[in-house]
Amino acid sequence: MLGVAITTSSICVGARCPHARASVGAVSTQNITDPSLAPALLNRLESGMPADQALGDLLENTENQEYRQLIVVDNTGNSACHTGSKILGIHAESKGIHCHAAGNLLANDRVPEAMTNMFGSLTDVHLGERLMKSLEAGLYEGGEMGDVHSAALLVVDRQSFPLVDLRVDWADVGPASNLRSLWQAYQPQMQDYLTRALSPADAPSYGVPGDE
Repeated sequence: MLGVAITTSSICVGARCPHARASVGAVSTQNITDPSLAPALLNRLESGMPADQALGDLLENTENQEYRQLIVVDNTGNSACHTGSKILGIHAESKGIHCHAAGNLLANDRVPEAMTNMFGSLTDVHLGERLMKSLEAGLYEGGEMGDVHSAALLVVDRQSFPLVDLRVDWADVGPASNLRSLWQAYQPQMQDYLTRALSPADAPSYGVPGDE
C-alpha cells in the first residue's frame, strides 16, 4: 500500500496536495501548490524511474520550482524531497524507512522527524492507521505555526481507485481530530466497500431501505 496524510491551514487540502497511484508511488505537492506536478511525477515512477531520479527529472523541466515543496515515495519505499528557496516560514523534512515527511510554516523544525519516528515505530497496523498516528505525532510536536483547518488521508492498494480517501475540507478547529473520527468510522466498513466494487454478489447487506 501507498499513501499520504496531511493537514494545513488552507481549505480543501485533500483536493490539491495528496496523490497516490497503486503499485507506483505516492506524492505530496505542498507550499504554493501545483497539483499538476503529482501526475507528472507518478508517470515518471511508472516508467521505471526511482523516486530521486523522477524528482530530479521533473525539476529539470519545471518552472517556479522555488515555490514548491514536493515529496515522493516510490513502490519500493525509496523517497525524495524538494524544498524550494521561497518556501514559507520554518520548513523541514525527515526521511525514514519507507516514509518521508516534510512541512512548511512549521512551529519548529522537529515536526517531520516526529512523524517519521512514529511511522517507523508502527509495523503491525494498517497503513491508514500508521499515517494517522504519524500525522498526530507531528501535531503533538507543534504542527503548523498557526491554526490548521483541513486534513486528508489517502491510501491506495491494488485497485485503480483509492482504498481510503477521507477529507476534512474545513473545520474551524481540529481537522485532524475530525479526520481521526472519519477513519475510525470508515475502517470497519473499508473491506465491505471493496467487496461491493469487486464482487457485489458476495457483498454484505447494504443496510438501507429496500435492501433485501
